[in-house]
Amino acid sequence: MSIGQQLVAVAILALLTKGIAGVPSSSIVVLLAASQAIGLPASGVAVLLAVDFIVDMARAAVNIAGNSLATVVIAKSENAFARPKEAVPA
Repeated sequence: MSIGQQLVAVAILALLTKGIAGVPSSSIVVLLAASQAIGLPASGVAVLLAVDFIVDMARAAVNIAGNSLATVVIAKSENAFARPKEAVPA
């Protein structure tokens, strides 16, 4: 692939991948659409079906961790992060 084709592939994939972390197996649909747009054979995507389930679980875990971390960072920057009060011994 030439540099121009690679840049087109990156642009197409950047547009197609927004929000796919919350939809199970949506990466297969995105790869099929991107391969058709770029002119690559769609038969290569079939190889990924065997491992997509495992990769999808990892993708969801990373998405949840990233969203949780971003929430805490923003809350701390806004001084809205409330730590639990220490328990007073009875």
